[in-house]
Amino acid sequence: MKICIVGAGAIGGFLGVRLADAGHEVSLLARGAHLAAIRDNGAKLVDQRGETVVRVAASDDPAEFGPQDYVVITLKTPSLPAVVPSLQPLLSDDTAVVSAMNGIPWWFCQNLEGPLHGRHLKTIDPDGQLVAALSPERIIGCVVHAGASVSEPGVIRHAAGDLFILGEPDGTTKPRTKALAEAITGSGLTGRVTDSIHQEIWLKLIGNMGMGPISALTKLTLSGIANDPDARAIAVAMIEEAIAIGEQIGLPLEMSAEARVDLGAGLGDFKPSILQDLEKGRPMEIDTLIGVVAELGMLVGIATPTIDTVLALQRAQARFAGLY
Repeated sequence: MKICIVGAGAIGGFLGVRLADAGHEVSLLARGAHLAAIRDNGAKLVDQRGETVVRVAASDDPAEFGPQDYVVITLKTPSLPAVVPSLQPLLSDDTAVVSAMNGIPWWFCQNLEGPLHGRHLKTIDPDGQLVAALSPERIIGCVVHAGASVSEPGVIRHAAGDLFILGEPDGTTKPRTKALAEAITGSGLTGRVTDSIHQEIWLKLIGNMGMGPISALTKLTLSGIANDPDARAIAVAMIEEAIAIGEQIGLPLEMSAEARVDLGAGLGDFKPSILQDLEKGRPMEIDTLIGVVAELGMLVGIATPTIDTVLALQRAQARFAGLY
């Protein structure tokens, strides 16, 4: 398979190295010192297997790679509007675009049954640019349950988890999705196909929203939040508000808020990506993780006082750091 990873950072690099090591034709879209290191020394993955180094095509210009079978987007959402218009050289008529990012993706409401069907979410795609550039027919949704970080340019360290859940937004199971899941599993990771990708996205979002912002505000790890009574109470309150929204939009959560916090804590002393971004001075995924939930609550008439308060504090923190 020809697979381009758009945003070869922690998760993108983790997936890209494994797929390349399994024999797939992988190209990495990266930039800056990370790109330079990959070009000079290869992309290195450090995990429980030891060190794996692959030599792959790497560039900051998608036009160098040509049409792909799959384009896997693992960028931070704030980067999307600037990058998506440049991806056209990667797309043939049959290219699938896999959105493997945190939070609610731009296409989320296009096939979502219920009161938000076809709705345009302003916090994700304010001017409709993303929907216009990438047609819904190309999309495969992807939810990643894995923890990784870029410890230094060109080096990705895997912390925990290796699950990539893939699903078509219309709920069907297409050969292209099964083939990609098999390729991921064949690389030593875990690829799984679901007919309920919206539910999987919502389940992960609720945990990220309820724990990531608190981690960024307090510097607590995921297990730290779960074990601190004050932080845990705020996380539970946020998740309970989100659960109420999910029930209104056809995405009920089959676990309690307390259980969802415990599930997140299973990653241990792990820093979520929003805290990693704050510490490294990168744009923070505030709207795609928190702001969009507040918007959804407003659209369906569910009050979100705890979410709104944490959202305001998170925005203030990010503004002070020059990251929002």
